[in-house]
Amino acid sequence: MKYNYFHREQQKSYWEKHPFVQNRLHYNAARNEYTCPIGQPMRHIGDQRSTTKAGYVQTVSRYQASNCATCPMNGVCHKAKGNRIIEVNHRLNELKAQAREKLTSEEGLMHRSARPVEVESAFGNLKQNKGFTRFMLRGLDKVALETGLLATAINLKKLVRILQKRAEERLKSALGSVLSFTRARPQIIPIW
Repeated sequence: MKYNYFHREQQKSYWEKHPFVQNRLHYNAARNEYTCPIGQPMRHIGDQRSTTKAGYVQTVSRYQASNCATCPMNGVCHKAKGNRIIEVNHRLNELKAQAREKLTSEEGLMHRSARPVEVESAFGNLKQNKGFTRFMLRGLDKVALETGLLATAINLKKLVRILQKRAEERLKSALGSVLSFTRARPQIIPIW
């Protein structure tokens, strides 16, 4: 599954516009520090833990440069007053790297190209042709039930279309064999 900024990260113009983002900084895992664009070390100053609404506990590590006041890149590298501080979620970066690897693999490219055809058309059909723009029910359980009903309706419509197509093909095949049989056999007209 694609993460936020995946498509932007694939574009060269994104990296040209944002040369100093934390993803571009070199990380030394052995020393647990980043290196700023001019080579100054950004030392680990602490971790901060927070819990999301979904109950997921995430740890964000903070790194700070030691002397940004005399840096020639001051004002270009970051806009804040004082020394630059970056916040990094190492677990999130690992997951993004795994996702990026899968998404850019040959199989990932195949699945990404198939998604707009298989999935997006169903949502477009629901919104544009069926007028479904909002859920009628509230609450996760009820929304999941409503989504299931919508998916079932879409799948039943596809199934009917497939069965109709098969029936038409069988009918054409049967008519074709009857017509070819009557053409190949000479007609016998009785004389009396």
